Amino acid sequence: MPTRTLKDRIQDDIKDAMRERAADRLLALRGLMAAIKQREVDDRTTLDDAGVVALIDKLVKQRRDSIAAFRQGGRDDLVAKEEAEAALLQAYLPERLSTDAVAAEVAMLVSELGATGAADMGRVMAAAKARFAGRAEMGAVSAAVKAALARSAAP
Repeated sequence: MPTRTLKDRIQDDIKDAMRERAADRLLALRGLMAAIKQREVDDRTTLDDAGVVALIDKLVKQRRDSIAAFRQGGRDDLVAKEEAEAALLQAYLPERLSTDAVAAEVAMLVSELGATGAADMGRVMAAAKARFAGRAEMGAVSAAVKAALARSAAP
């Protein structure tokens, strides 16, 4: 029996939400599935679990940005809606790594690639993006990469 993909799990959750008549959850899940299908059409490919995780991570980040904007505008009703959607989407993401775990894994990645300074930032970030997809905030990964490259460049 083939293993269930993340897309299969989302489809099953859509069916469950329909049975439970959970309108808000159903709307959020259908929006997620539409975003996945749109990405597949745009890229002319089928997303694997890593691609779906990267897309969900992007959608969660969009929700966070929206929450900040709605709070600033005093729209508490929309803040609550976005927070609920972000929480629902985060359930599909793998567990987040701690700052220390990110730093340790980045240091290992820098040594694996033989990166020696700031000139290697792009190469290390490209590898880090694939390795940390959905498991860490890319801003924190970028800071860890800069710190690791600064240490490796120091005499």
